[in-house]
Amino acid sequence: MAGKLVIVESPHKAKQIQGYLGNEYTVRASQGHVRDLQEKGLSIDVDHGFNPEYAVSPGKEKIIRELKALAGKADVVLLASDPDREGEAIAWHLKEVLGLDESKARRVSYNEVTKSAIEAALANPRDIDMDLVKAQTARRVLDRLVGFELSPVLWRKIRKGLSAGRVQSVALRLVVDREREIAAFVPEASYRVEAVFDVEGNGIKGTLNTRFGSIEEAGKFLEDSIGATYSVGDVEKKDGVRYPAPPFTTSTLQQEAARKLHFPVSMTMRVAQALYERGLITYMRTDSTNLSTLALGTAKKFICDNFGTEYSHPRQFKTKAKGAQEAHEAIRPTYIENTGIEGTDQEQKLYNLIWKRTVASQMADAKVVNTNVKILSDRRVEFYAVQAMDVVFDGFLKLYMESRDDDEASEELSSLPALSEGQKLDCISVNADCKYSQPPYRYSQATLVKKLEELEIGRPSTYATIIDTLTKVRGYVEQGDKEGRKVEVENLCLKGDAIKSVRKKEVIGAEKGKLLPQDLGLIVADYLVENFSTILDYGFTAAVEKDFDKIAEGKLVWNDLISGFYGHFHKRVEETMTDGKFNHVSRELGVDPADGRMVVAKFGQFGPYVQKGDGDDRVFASLAKGQLIESITLEEALRLFQLPRTIGSHNGIEVIARKGRFGPYLEYGDRNITLPRGTDPVKISLEESVKLIEDYLTKTPENTVINEFKDADIVVIKGKYGPYIKHAGGNYRIPGGTDAAALTEEACKAIIAGSSPTGRKFRKFKKK
Repeated sequence: MAGKLVIVESPHKAKQIQGYLGNEYTVRASQGHVRDLQEKGLSIDVDHGFNPEYAVSPGKEKIIRELKALAGKADVVLLASDPDREGEAIAWHLKEVLGLDESKARRVSYNEVTKSAIEAALANPRDIDMDLVKAQTARRVLDRLVGFELSPVLWRKIRKGLSAGRVQSVALRLVVDREREIAAFVPEASYRVEAVFDVEGNGIKGTLNTRFGSIEEAGKFLEDSIGATYSVGDVEKKDGVRYPAPPFTTSTLQQEAARKLHFPVSMTMRVAQALYERGLITYMRTDSTNLSTLALGTAKKFICDNFGTEYSHPRQFKTKAKGAQEAHEAIRPTYIENTGIEGTDQEQKLYNLIWKRTVASQMADAKVVNTNVKILSDRRVEFYAVQAMDVVFDGFLKLYMESRDDDEASEELSSLPALSEGQKLDCISVNADCKYSQPPYRYSQATLVKKLEELEIGRPSTYATIIDTLTKVRGYVEQGDKEGRKVEVENLCLKGDAIKSVRKKEVIGAEKGKLLPQDLGLIVADYLVENFSTILDYGFTAAVEKDFDKIAEGKLVWNDLISGFYGHFHKRVEETMTDGKFNHVSRELGVDPADGRMVVAKFGQFGPYVQKGDGDDRVFASLAKGQLIESITLEEALRLFQLPRTIGSHNGIEVIARKGRFGPYLEYGDRNITLPRGTDPVKISLEESVKLIEDYLTKTPENTVINEFKDADIVVIKGKYGPYIKHAGGNYRIPGGTDAAALTEEACKAIIAGSSPTGRKFRKFKKK
C-alpha cells in the first residue's frame, strides 16, 4: 500500500474522516494512548533526570502491530491526534513506538472534524511540537511521583488501599474546607418584613429596607402599621444594558450543562466528545472564547436572516484564561445553520445548549429599564423597596440567558404597573417572617469546577476525572442531598387591623445534589494538610500549572521543575514514614444516661463507627449515610445502638433491620434489602418489611449461600456470575483463583478492606 496513513485517536473519528478522504488515504485509530508509564513501580529514573520509563499500554500490542504494518507501506504517516498537549504527546509516542523517521512522520491538527478542516490540516503538516510534549511529560511525571510516594504514606498511617493525587487532593481540600466553614457557621435569626400592595387590581410585593433582630421589634412595627397610609415615594428609572455571555470554553460548558441540564461533568465531556467526533461541534477541550472569522460570518448571516439585522452584533471575546494551552477556538457548532441534530436525548440537549450560546454571543445587547420604587408609610421612617426590570429591546435574550449558581444573586425579568410619586396605595397584608442566615453553600460539580478554574488549579480537561476520582473511585466525597436542620419559628401577619401569630418550621442548610465529604475524605485531607502542606497549598498548585505553561512555551526545562520539587518532597515522605505517628480518629460524644457508659465515635478498618463501653461487653454501630465523626451527636449515636432490630419472621426466616455504612437495610437470610429513602429502620413494621422482601425476591435471581459469618455481617455467596462477598449492604468481588468455600472470616475482611463495593447501589464506588 503506497499512499498516506492518517492515525487518529478514536475509531468513530477514523470512520468519519475516512469518509471525507479518497483512496489515497488510509485512516486508522490508535484508540487513545499506546504507551505510558508502567503500571507497576515508579517507572521514573529519579537518578538520571527523572526520565520516564515508558511501556506499551496493556491491550495495545495488536493495534501497534497493525499500525506498524500499515506505516511500513505508507509514503508518509500523518499523526492526527487531538489538538492539545495530550494529543501532541500521543503523536510523539506513536512516532517513537512505530519507529518512524523524522521525514516520514508529520503532525496535523484540526479544531473540528469537518471535510474542509481536515483537508486544510492535511495540506499544512508540521513537526511535532516537543515543547508541548515536554509539558505533558512534566505533568505525568510529577503526578506519578506525588501519587506513588504519598499513597503508601496513607496506607501506613490511615488505611490500606487509599490514594492521593497532586490536584485531586487539593480539590478534596476545597470540599473539606467548605464543610468546615459550614460547621463553624452560627445561624442568626432576624425578621424580614414584606408587604403586598394593591395597584390597579395587581398585587406588588415590597421588602422593608431593614430587618428586625427580635419578634418584639417586628411585632411593634406591625402594631405601628395598623391603619397606616401608604404612598409612593421615589420612582427611579435607569436605562441598563445586558450583555451576552461568551461562547463556551471547556469549563463554562461543564458549569452550564450542570446548571441547566443537570449533567454530571463526566457526562458533559463524554457527550461533547461524541458530538466532536461526529463533526457537529469544534474541539471540546479549550480555554479560548475566540471564534473563527468563518464562524463570525455564518453567525451574522443566520441572525440577520432569522431575527433581523438589528439583532446582529458580531464580537470577539477576550480569553480570560492565563496561558491558555488550547487557545484554538471556543466550543461551537461546526455549522451554525444546523439548529438541531439527530442523536441521543443527551446529545441533542447539549448540542442545543452549545448552539444557543454561540449564536447568542453574536447577538445585540439587551436594553432594559431598571425601576426602583420606595413605598412610604405615615407611621414609620422605614420604607418598602420594590425593584423591577423591563425589557425595552430583548436582543440576545430572545434566544438565551445564562444560568446562575445558587450562591449568586439571581436576576429576574419582571414588570411593574405604572407608579407615580405621591400615589396612594392600599396595603393588602404585611408579613414578618423569621429567617435564619444561611451557611455558605456546599460545592456542586459546577461550582467546584468554577472554583478550581478561579484558583487556576488543574486544567478544565481534567476536572471530570478529578471529580470522578473523589466520588466514584475513592469514596472521599459523595454527591447527595443534605436535609438541613429544622427549627420552629414564630411569624407574624397583619391583615386589616388584626395581627396573627403563625408557628412553622424553618430549615437551615438544606441542599440538593452537592458534594459531601465523607469521614475518609476528611481524615485524608486533614492528614495531608498537616504533613504535606505544600502539596495541599492552593497557590503552589496554581504555580505549578503556570510552570507547565512555561515548559509548553519553551521557557522552562521540564526536568528542572521536577528536580526543584522532588528533593524536599521526597525527604518529607521519608520523615513521615518513620515518625512513629499514626492517624487515630476518636471523639468522645458523652455518656449514655441509660447505663452510664461512654460513647465514642471512631474510624476503623471498615469505616466510621460508634462504640459504647470499652470492656468485653462493648457494643458497636456503623455510622449512617450522611453522618460524620466530627459532627454526630450523642442522641444520634444512641439511636444507632437500637439496631440491629429483630422485626419478626417471614416464612420461618428472621427479618432484621440494620443500618450499615451506606444506609438502612433489611437482613433476610442471606439477602440484604435496601430500605427506601426516608424509612426509619427503628419503626418499620413487619407488614411493611414483608412487602419489601417479596418485591425484592420477585426481581432478584436465586443465590446460594456458601458460608456465613453473622457476627461480622459477612456472607459468601455463589451468584449468577460467580462467588462474591456480601457485607453491610455491599457486594465485594472475590479475586480469581480463590476457593470461595475455603474463605475464613479474616480472609473475607481482608478482601473487603482492599476493595470497593459493587452493584447498582454502589457502582459509584467501583474501582476503575
